Amino acid sequence: MDPSAAPRHRRSRRDWLVDTAMFVLAVAFGFYTSVERLHATPLPPAWLFSLDQLVSMLGCAALWLRRRWPVGLAVTLVALSAVFEMVAGPMLAALFSVAVHRRPRTSGAVFGLSVLAAVVFTCLRPDPDMPPLALLTLGLALQGAAVGWGLFVHHRRRLVLAQRDRVARMETEARLRAEQAQHQVREAIAREIHDVLGHRLSLLSVHAGALEFNPGADPADVARAARVIRESAHQALQDLREVIGVLRAPTGEASSPTRPGPPALADLERLVAESGQAGMRVELCDDLGARETVPDGTGRTAYRVAQEALTNARKHAPGAGVRLRLTGAPGEGLTVEVVNDAPADAVAPDAAGGGHGLAGLAERVALAGGRLEHGSVRRDGDGGPGGWRVRAWLPWPT
Repeated sequence: MDPSAAPRHRRSRRDWLVDTAMFVLAVAFGFYTSVERLHATPLPPAWLFSLDQLVSMLGCAALWLRRRWPVGLAVTLVALSAVFEMVAGPMLAALFSVAVHRRPRTSGAVFGLSVLAAVVFTCLRPDPDMPPLALLTLGLALQGAAVGWGLFVHHRRRLVLAQRDRVARMETEARLRAEQAQHQVREAIAREIHDVLGHRLSLLSVHAGALEFNPGADPADVARAARVIRESAHQALQDLREVIGVLRAPTGEASSPTRPGPPALADLERLVAESGQAGMRVELCDDLGARETVPDGTGRTAYRVAQEALTNARKHAPGAGVRLRLTGAPGEGLTVEVVNDAPADAVAPDAAGGGHGLAGLAERVALAGGRLEHGSVRRDGDGGPGGWRVRAWLPWPT
């Protein structure tokens, strides 16, 4: 950000102190030069001496405008300094102002004009008590010091502004990262609760529906269904307590040995058994060979894929046969495929449930570095309408 581009505002107390100091120094420089000329031999012409003093006073008064028109004032005073000696004080202050408030390229151009003015002054009004080269060197040293000091202040202000901008950007980025982290945590919690409770509540719905539509069932069947409902409700509460317990646990205690761990790939048999108790015909085909070698994270994601797919099949294709197949090997990846044989008029998961479960499942698989595919399938042979398939591929490093 260029300080020259900053909007103008009223002078602060510090600005008034700086401007007053500049004015006093310029007046003191002019007064000192005037006294020196009174003791010089020979004396300058009276009209030139008076005109020199008048121009110096006007230059000192014009310094109060240096913040509004720094370049114009500096060029004017530099041009006058080629002829008038006592205006050197205001001219140095104007050079400093240009270096502070304008770009270095502009400051360099004005400084070049001041060098040319110093050469002209040395030729027009040589000092009898000082060699011309020494006079020119002194003038250039003063002008260079004023411009150099101004450039130092200019770059320091730019550095301060850059640091403020950097701090502001860092604060904004930190806030955005925190919001993104909170959003990701909320999505993870929503996925976990959906996966945990969706399966249990679907079991409750199936058994409760069976009791509702078959009130004259055998008492033993009614008792068995009631027991499954009670066990499923109890397990749903337990799963919910585990999720809430993990959220409330202090940092570092979420994976404590005393806390129940999340489901893994080894729990698929229990998942299939629960689905069978709900009246589903599930066929499990395990072609992995060594299921225990699957990484924990990959196994949990595969379990959630199978759980969500079985829940959707139970909700949208009741009574249909379901095939759950696991294939893969280290280095090739793990593939989980769930296919149900649904009638042609079966409702697809996206249509009935809004697709939120599959959307969350796709996010979970993507976070694990895999990919998820789902859609309708055709029957083999006659090409008639088939069911629904969910297939997930997950990385399995060697």
